[in-house]
Amino acid sequence: MNISGFIFAVIVVFVLLVASELYWRSHDVHNEVSRKFIHITVGSFVAVWPFFLSWGQIQILSIAFLIAVAVSKYLNLFQAIHSVQRPTGGELFFAAAVGLTTLITHDKYIFAAALLHMSLADGLAAVIGTKYGKKNSYKIIGHSKSLAGSATFVVASLCILAGYGILAGAVLLPLTLLAIAFSTAFIENVGILGSDNLLVPLLVAATLTIS
Repeated sequence: MNISGFIFAVIVVFVLLVASELYWRSHDVHNEVSRKFIHITVGSFVAVWPFFLSWGQIQILSIAFLIAVAVSKYLNLFQAIHSVQRPTGGELFFAAAVGLTTLITHDKYIFAAALLHMSLADGLAAVIGTKYGKKNSYKIIGHSKSLAGSATFVVASLCILAGYGILAGAVLLPLTLLAIAFSTAFIENVGILGSDNLLVPLLVAATLTIS
């Protein structure tokens, strides 16, 4: 068991959480970039866990972080990750997705692509949508979305999948690329209570596994 890698993963996530929280508490005004900082950075770091951790260690960390997030949410310890004003279980779904994705695939490149959809694609969509989506916004299940944000998600998804194909040496049909990009963008739009944080990576992992 790679104990040093395990400890390293815990320390990095803890440092990112604390840094984000300190920034959040020291500023009165918070924009979407600052709110999504922890989502993008932690999610992107978790995406590379299989490159230095075992699948069992990732599952243990997923359970540990699921418990930690639940406690933090109950005690409101980390305001930066619980700052969404609408009801959401996104942080819990985020932690659960990490462990559940390992039950679908043991391919480290597929795992990375799946988790990057949750961190990068979703995070960038929120940031760009907030900045450029005011004139092209629409409502889905009572939540504001935008064409700018959805388009950003699709483009980011295609870039992630292209990177996956190059690094893993996988050949993906154009139809598969488009199906994953648009179906995950759709889930990001309609996922209620933050459930897209769980459904998107699971869909990506399952689709790439059977492709």
